[in-house]
Amino acid sequence: MKKIHLIRHAKSSWEDSSLADRHRPLNERGMDACHFMASHIAEAGCDFTHVFCSPAVRAQSTIALIDEHLSNKAIQWQIDDALYTFDSANLHRWCRTLDESMSEVVIVGHNPAFTDFCNEVSNSDIRNIPTCGYVQLQTNKECTWRSISEASFELTTFLKPKKLLKTFKC
Repeated sequence: MKKIHLIRHAKSSWEDSSLADRHRPLNERGMDACHFMASHIAEAGCDFTHVFCSPAVRAQSTIALIDEHLSNKAIQWQIDDALYTFDSANLHRWCRTLDESMSEVVIVGHNPAFTDFCNEVSNSDIRNIPTCGYVQLQTNKECTWRSISEASFELTTFLKPKKLLKTFKC
């Protein structure tokens, strides 16, 4: 059985328009969301053993802040240039190259690649994975990374920061 955990980077800052897209940092709301979401992502069963991250500053900052707020974990992650993508086909190709010894992976990256990928491999109908949103996808049967295709996975968890905040404010 295979499991994919998708964490979309938190809200980024557009304050400095001279920065290249890869270099945009998180804004205050994004940093707060990482703090808030860290425990929810962990409680949802996210296994932080094999974590891969886009080289974008906002993605690296997202996983670093989540790590900072999970005192019982020490998350190690690898930066992979191929994860700086907005195209689900690229994400799909990347997943097919994963080492078969890994049963779970965490990917920190970008939309629309994440939303499109999720909908393609699970036949779900998510309109948007929001910033700092979390999705867990799981296969129902044994498969290899090389063999994943449309509807290979089931969407088991979808966490949205704003929806969780509303739940706690009521």
